[in-house]
Amino acid sequence: MQKFVTIPVAAALLALALPASAAEFEVKMLNKGAEGAMVFEPSLLKIAPGDTVKFLATDKTHNAESIAGMLPEGAKKFVCKINEETTVTFEQPGIYGIKCLPHYGMGMVAMVVVGTPANEEQARVVTHPGRARQIFAGLFSRLEATHTAAK
Repeated sequence: MQKFVTIPVAAALLALALPASAAEFEVKMLNKGAEGAMVFEPSLLKIAPGDTVKFLATDKTHNAESIAGMLPEGAKKFVCKINEETTVTFEQPGIYGIKCLPHYGMGMVAMVVVGTPANEEQARVVTHPGRARQIFAGLFSRLEATHTAAK
């Protein structure tokens, strides 16, 4: 009888000792979505360090890649191929700017905020072509709204 009690207790203790598993999120690359044409959906994603994001090639001719200057210190840049899904693990806290290279000027951008956005000032001063400038202004406004709501 004692063996049956010991095994479940040992299993429960082992489960508590293991690190919590990271979450996985999905971002679709779309020709048309809820926010218009040529979009990532969602375009603003708040996650924890160690979480992963799967960029889904929902529609053709899209990719996802990091934007120079919009990465936290120590973060590695990434580029996924056109029409291919990719999974990225975000380890460093901060703001990550994401673009679809073929549609960057059309405003196909996204922002992934990992933990505390320590590099926010640096990320805000990066210049973007065409409509991407407007989209990022809106994403930063939405991020500010979440800061204000959290206070």
